[in-house]
Amino acid sequence: MANPIFDYEAIVIGSGFGGSISFCRLAQKWGSKVLLLERGRHYPMGSFARSPKQISDSFWSVEGDAVDRPRHIQNKNLRGLFDIRNYKKMDAVISAGLGGGSLIYANVFLEPPEQVFEQGWPTSLDKATLAPYYQVAKQVLGARPVPSWQNEERRKIVRTELFQEFAAHENRSSKLADICVFFGNDYNYKGSDSPIPIGLQEKNRYGATQTSCTYCGECDVGCNTHSKNTLDLNYIHAGEHQHGGRVLTDCQAEKIVPLNQHGDDDSSASGEFGYRIEFQNFASGKLESLKTRRVVVSAGTFGSNELLLRCRDVHRSLPKLSEQLGRWFSGNGDFLSFAIEGKKDADPNYGPVITQYTDYNLFDRFNRQQAFVLEDASYPASLAWYIEGIFPTSTLRKLIRALKALIEWLKKYLSNGVWNGTLGFSLHEILKDDLSSKSVVMLCMGLDHGDGTLTLNADNRIDLDWPQDTSMSLYQAILAAGERFKKFVKSNWFFPLPTWDLPIRHNVTVHPLGGCILADSPDKGVVSGHPEQRGQAFGYQGLYVVDGSILPSAVGANPVATISATAEWIAEGITGIKPDASLGV
Repeated sequence: MANPIFDYEAIVIGSGFGGSISFCRLAQKWGSKVLLLERGRHYPMGSFARSPKQISDSFWSVEGDAVDRPRHIQNKNLRGLFDIRNYKKMDAVISAGLGGGSLIYANVFLEPPEQVFEQGWPTSLDKATLAPYYQVAKQVLGARPVPSWQNEERRKIVRTELFQEFAAHENRSSKLADICVFFGNDYNYKGSDSPIPIGLQEKNRYGATQTSCTYCGECDVGCNTHSKNTLDLNYIHAGEHQHGGRVLTDCQAEKIVPLNQHGDDDSSASGEFGYRIEFQNFASGKLESLKTRRVVVSAGTFGSNELLLRCRDVHRSLPKLSEQLGRWFSGNGDFLSFAIEGKKDADPNYGPVITQYTDYNLFDRFNRQQAFVLEDASYPASLAWYIEGIFPTSTLRKLIRALKALIEWLKKYLSNGVWNGTLGFSLHEILKDDLSSKSVVMLCMGLDHGDGTLTLNADNRIDLDWPQDTSMSLYQAILAAGERFKKFVKSNWFFPLPTWDLPIRHNVTVHPLGGCILADSPDKGVVSGHPEQRGQAFGYQGLYVVDGSILPSAVGANPVATISATAEWIAEGITGIKPDASLGV
């Protein structure tokens, strides 16, 4: 009996780094017979939320998904950019939108050391194997350090120098990070040391219009100038506009079913006759389905694990998936903390979110129990105004300064009857030395134990059990470094996120990994790390998982580079085409 007629040669579920790379590479081979499904929306230039009302609606919480979220967004039926999750001992912030996590990440492309691959990874997959794929992804994403400010004062980033000074004080190395931010084609893609002027626009090497970084600090809330090299401006753009691949946004995959030789649903099949994908189309409000020869699941760590767990344990459509599904979850050691009102200038509202990393036993003097990197961070100026308004000591200081300004006005008026110039003086007194200008945000990530477990809750939606204590030595080392930073800048306060305070004691991750890990066999993981079956789910043919969920451990460094490299490696295995940075453009 002939195979059924497929709607597509391949359907990719999710448009983060794994999904976008898969979509582009598969579209290079099969063109319009490749479909990308993304649950979130497309965000054109200038469309990210900025007003209070827009921000309040910029969260993800669709009706019926039964995920525990903050009360103010729970059950609001929102389809915005930020998806905030609350789990046992671990909260998470992930993204929904065309481009996935690239829309809100901090741009860093950082390869981990080879020691990371020596524990938990498949025997045939190591740093040397992935090296050429790292290089290709780095070139596509245009990853380079921030331009020098030696001859252009406007590009100076004060906090970068502050973190470099602290690293020297600690006898640690601080290096400028390669970041996926646009400073002009010649700078990003041709290795020139001359960026185009700030705010100038040009088409990137793949044909998408971008703006040379404006140093606004808004990377993590969606870049309205398209100065970030987000995936919709390179991999997705090339896959759709150059190779004819099809993109459907507002569509969330709900079910994967193998087909038999007659083209009918058959849960006993192993994928040799293709699959049917069932998905919710939010735009039409309908449940739709399509048939495809192969499937690439790239819905992110929470999305991919939930989809596959439900297919195995609820729908029973993929019963052969490994029993290891959901195991070895990692938060990549993410830890966020603050040093407030120091005596050294920080200016955290200017420049790309991250510019440097300071090494603590990850690259040098490797120590698996306490290996992490310390990175600087910026945040939008609009948030600085908000902080000025709500922080109690800041408000008191402003009242005292306002009183001082009033006294000066009265003295001047009573002595000569003149009051002009008072407004400018008052504004200066009230706004000088604002809380943000001398405060520091510290981002850390490291090698946690990666021993969390993802399961389904009573509503058959993803849940997480995070055994925090096993990674406590890492968190203690991070906290100790933060306390030393506080003393270095002579700050009044150092504190981690409020969620870390007792009795809550929650981590927050923006880099969830694991659950569908690469392995040598199904008793150790979910997808194959063998060169001949790259990323293919054990027990199934033509079913792949390609995203952060397949990383077998924390990588310590920002994981985008490693997710991208493994995605390029898997895509080459599927298509047989050796990848290069041109994307076929």
